[in-house]
Amino acid sequence: PDLVFAMCMCARYQAKPTEKHLHAVKRIFRYLRGTIDKSLWYSKDSSNTLTTYADADHAGCQDTRQSTSGSAQFLGDKLVSWSSKKQ
Repeated sequence: PDLVFAMCMCARYQAKPTEKHLHAVKRIFRYLRGTIDKSLWYSKDSSNTLTTYADADHAGCQDTRQSTSGSAQFLGDKLVSWSSKKQ
């Protein structure tokens, strides 16, 4: 979940990337290499309360002026699902 924003920003420019986009992708890979021993743990004793959060911006993409909406679903305090989409 912590890489979603960075990956989405890089994906916007995959058709015509520049040197700064390549630098950003390399930074993501360095982050992944440095966190290879990290993981998410979902205990069966966790709360079973389902909570959803949603948000959107207005014309947040500087290039296309498209808006982005997103949501996250938690079971107790554990993230179980998320989504993000340009409109």
